[in-house]
Amino acid sequence: MTSHSHGAGRLTTHVLDTALGKPAEGLRIDLFRVEGDAFHLIKTVATNDDGRCDAPLLSGDDMKAGTYELRFHAGDYLGRSGDAPMFLDIIPIRFGLADEGAHYHVPLLVSPYSYSTYRGS
Repeated sequence: MTSHSHGAGRLTTHVLDTALGKPAEGLRIDLFRVEGDAFHLIKTVATNDDGRCDAPLLSGDDMKAGTYELRFHAGDYLGRSGDAPMFLDIIPIRFGLADEGAHYHVPLLVSPYSYSTYRGS
């Protein structure tokens, strides 16, 4: 049961480079649906100059309840500056979608040596 209108649900993300204090542009993100031990790649996107994706990662009929994993390719992004040995590589964030009509926003705050996430709005 959902209190939202059908089709309004969506999944979005936003990546901020906290070391530089600006959006992380050109960071690759893979979205997987997780079913048991199996991972099904849904799509691969890259962030734009605002650290966002040009379209929701999931929306409409693709917005199905279940377990998903976002893999942020931070190593490739962070390695471009080349001024420090790489520590973080791929950052996986696994989460559940229960309400197909809700907006799920999964932001990532990343620096060369740390990251954090939260359920945004």
